[in-house]
Amino acid sequence: MRAAEIGANTLQVFTASPRMWRARPTDPKEVTALREIRRRFDLNPLVVHVNYLVNLASADPVIRSQSILTLRGEFERASIIGAEYLVVHPGSSKGRDCGEVTPAIAEGIRDAAEGIRGVTLLLENTAGSGSNVGSRFEELHAIRSLATTLTTTPIGYCLDTCHLLAAGFDIVSPAGLRATLRQADAVLGLEHVRVIHANDSKTPLGSRVDRHAKIGEGHIGLEPFRRLLACRKLRRMVFISETPAEREGDERRNMARLRSLAPGGDVKRRARAAVRAC
Repeated sequence: MRAAEIGANTLQVFTASPRMWRARPTDPKEVTALREIRRRFDLNPLVVHVNYLVNLASADPVIRSQSILTLRGEFERASIIGAEYLVVHPGSSKGRDCGEVTPAIAEGIRDAAEGIRGVTLLLENTAGSGSNVGSRFEELHAIRSLATTLTTTPIGYCLDTCHLLAAGFDIVSPAGLRATLRQADAVLGLEHVRVIHANDSKTPLGSRVDRHAKIGEGHIGLEPFRRLLACRKLRRMVFISETPAEREGDERRNMARLRSLAPGGDVKRRARAAVRAC
């Protein structure tokens, strides 16, 4: 209900605690209630974010096994509640070369997704801190390319604006945004990018530190988000904000700010009134 109350028309949820391996079974009554709320308020699509503990790149057999099992549970719950997308971070290589961990990640996806229908997995770009995989488009592309040969589960991408800036992509200047989108299109194929996490960044360009800020209150600022929301190349993508709620009403204010930046004042239908191309 909170998504509808703050004026959102799409929704991202956790289906279990994001920082615990355990997950309780889905409650049929809660599933029915969620489906009714989505129908009533036209909340589409539904996105599920995977548990933060999942690390398919881990060399530790216990962590890897638990990660695959947990991702499997995320797939099953996403399917049960009718979610269209499941967003996952590729994992941490712990000093190993990305080329070395790519097969492990792809095989983990294959094992976790076996038999699941109707859910598209989205690989999310990272800020590049530590040994996290996925701060470069080439890394995401390599994972998807291999994984799609191992499973019939659809796989795409989720791009996070805070992570992009922290990883060194200049999305603040008009020229930098155009260059970033050209590279994303050339390497990933923008048609495979289904969701954009619209988050400002508490840390500057190239910091490699993942710290989300409210829209317009970080190192990205208001105008770059206005350009993103007006960009014709992004018109079929879903924008979801993951900004901090530090005071009562922060979520509503953040949503209102995003709407004010979108052409026509509607984030979901921004493309119909887009006046600026990227």
